[in-house]
Amino acid sequence: MTSFFSLVKWLFKAAVFFTLFAFALNNQADATVRFFFGYQWTAPMVIVVLLSFSAGLLVGILGMVPRWWQQRRAAKAQAASAPSPAAATASDNAMPHGI
Repeated sequence: MTSFFSLVKWLFKAAVFFTLFAFALNNQADATVRFFFGYQWTAPMVIVVLLSFSAGLLVGILGMVPRWWQQRRAAKAQAASAPSPAAATASDNAMPHGI
């Protein structure tokens, strides 16, 4: 069963790769990106799309970093204030477990 799922995962990855490869082949025409003050940049459309996607990922990750740091600090503070497992009392061990 595990080999079946690994085959399905491999086929999915191959399908995604070939779809993106076909996209790149179909979009080789030049695209012009016009900036301010008359500056412009001409490159294949697939490069422009890839750079735009990468810039969006970078902006999204940079936007999430402060929240990650805040949650990490809160988790460390909570872990420091939580009692250690060795501090469990005998009454905790007397509770039945399972059914």
